[in-house]
Amino acid sequence: MELHDVWFVLIAVLWTGYFFLEGFDFGVGVLTKLLARDRAEKRVLINTIGPVWDGNEVWLLTAGGATFAAFPEWYATLFSGFYLPLLVILVCLIVRGVAFEYRVKRPEDRWQRNWETAIFWTSLIPAFLWGVAFGNIVHGVKIDRDLEYVGSVLDLLNPYALLGGLVTLTLFTFHGTVFTALKTVGEIRERARTLALRVGLVTAVLALVFLLWTQVDNGDAKSLVALVVAVAALGAALTANRAGREGWSFALSGVTIVAAVAMLFLTLFPNVMPSTLDPGWSLTVTNASSSPYTLKIMTWLAVIATPVVLLYQGWTYWVFRKRIGTQHLAEAAH
Repeated sequence: MELHDVWFVLIAVLWTGYFFLEGFDFGVGVLTKLLARDRAEKRVLINTIGPVWDGNEVWLLTAGGATFAAFPEWYATLFSGFYLPLLVILVCLIVRGVAFEYRVKRPEDRWQRNWETAIFWTSLIPAFLWGVAFGNIVHGVKIDRDLEYVGSVLDLLNPYALLGGLVTLTLFTFHGTVFTALKTVGEIRERARTLALRVGLVTAVLALVFLLWTQVDNGDAKSLVALVVAVAALGAALTANRAGREGWSFALSGVTIVAAVAMLFLTLFPNVMPSTLDPGWSLTVTNASSSPYTLKIMTWLAVIATPVVLLYQGWTYWVFRKRIGTQHLAEAAH
């Protein structure tokens, strides 16, 4: 296997890790409006992801940096062609981070309510737009002979990509709902399990249509296996949730995300951005990659740094593994 193929796989792994981890905290952010009934329950939801949300975003930074270094042509075309939606995502992530930190700086209800509203919208919008972006990457966009995107923003809002956005939004919300059931106690836990069943059923319908569409367009035997795993895991996650096995439900919803992202990258390879104007103008792992020497240096750096990051993040989740509820909130906290 060539190094550019290895780095395609590594970038796929990084995006998978990002969607698995950031997916549930996007979902929890959405739940601040859908599940929480009062200020105390919103605080519980935010506290479930408070220690980990910023660590989850490290995966995005790493995926973006790896794409820039390993596939500069892909990075340049992607960020120039998708400039507006990626800018919106970036602004949302900045505001979201500020909202988590600033929400508790003042005790006034209006102040906290406004920041909680910001958390909701800056969780919902990126959850949708990431699906739109990856839908376009897999489905193909208008790339000319100079390997530059020549379409418009409206071209990105095609039915396949919009369906992809709905899939990521509902899947992340489901992932966040089962995470909430896993991390909380009391009435909010029970309501999270009930909501997870409803959201999961909607997710199953949308995901099945989207993945079948992907398979019909570009799929092969490997992507079909990933499709079957994704659908089976989602069904098993719903069954586990109904049985009150929140740990299994969360793990299986994570398997659904892993399998779905794997399917997208399997259908994409060896392209990194297909051209809808002419297949010969598509960006591939070969014509979009850096030099072999650059990839070799990056590989050694990844071998050294990756285990450290995984150990640290695993330790963080272990430390903050206990369930919480409204009874655990300090009276003086806001």
